[in-house]
Amino acid sequence: MANDSENKIQAYDKKGYLHQGFRIFRLQDSSMEDIPFHYHDFHKIIFFLKGEAAYIIEGKTYPLTARDILFVRAGEIHKPVTYPDKTYQRIVVYISPLYLQKLGQGKYPLEQCFDKSQHMDSVMHAPAGRSHDLLFHMDKLERVSQQQDFANELYTQVLFTELMILINRAILDKELENLTEITYDPRIQQLLQYINEHLAEDLTIDLLAEKSFTSRFYMMRKFKADTGCSIHQYINSKRLLLAKRLLTTTELPITQLCFQCGFKDYSSFSREFKRSFGITPTEFRSNSAVSLDS
Repeated sequence: MANDSENKIQAYDKKGYLHQGFRIFRLQDSSMEDIPFHYHDFHKIIFFLKGEAAYIIEGKTYPLTARDILFVRAGEIHKPVTYPDKTYQRIVVYISPLYLQKLGQGKYPLEQCFDKSQHMDSVMHAPAGRSHDLLFHMDKLERVSQQQDFANELYTQVLFTELMILINRAILDKELENLTEITYDPRIQQLLQYINEHLAEDLTIDLLAEKSFTSRFYMMRKFKADTGCSIHQYINSKRLLLAKRLLTTTELPITQLCFQCGFKDYSSFSREFKRSFGITPTEFRSNSAVSLDS
């Protein structure tokens, strides 16, 4: 039977939402059901402790070894790959992008570890014996977060802030190693990059097939195999996540903002937004403003 932490993390995975600044879990599985490709509207850091597993992020497959750190940005399509009777032990941290920005006070971009991992590797290795033992700090944060001592909520926040500072320092100081055994299709990676750089434009199947130098049928089949979703689903999800970001970081009128995200009319944008996130774009912007001011 799953414990409370496992039940909670399954609920987060199912809904894809995070209603707190961050959450941390320690999990171990030896016989996981297959988890489909999915994405969240929050960032995720996973510290792989031991066992045998792999992780697929945006079409790239990463085999995991102990002390690997996975950086999954909000909106990135991903899934774990586990094996029967093989241990999969990890510490998982879910992080609200807005909380991370607020924590940095506009002076210290604590989210840059996710930005840099996007341009480097989503999975990096943390060798033991470096100046900052990230596993020690992550393990301490996980333990303290479960306690009920004096000012524990504040202490947990301090430890989380310290962890994010050390992770960013480790990347900036090049203390984390890049993996070598990564498998991916370069054509699909080029296609993903093109889509994400041109979300505001009309991304037709014929255009994308031309950009990937493949037939439309091969491209659609290979795209689904590598990412777990159709091209239409992928583009729609990325456009909606771009809209969420612009709703919280700009004052653009929503009727204008939807066009900058690639939607052809406001009514379809509003309908898709509410279907995916449960509230209208106007309600989301209002709730985000209240959250940032609190």
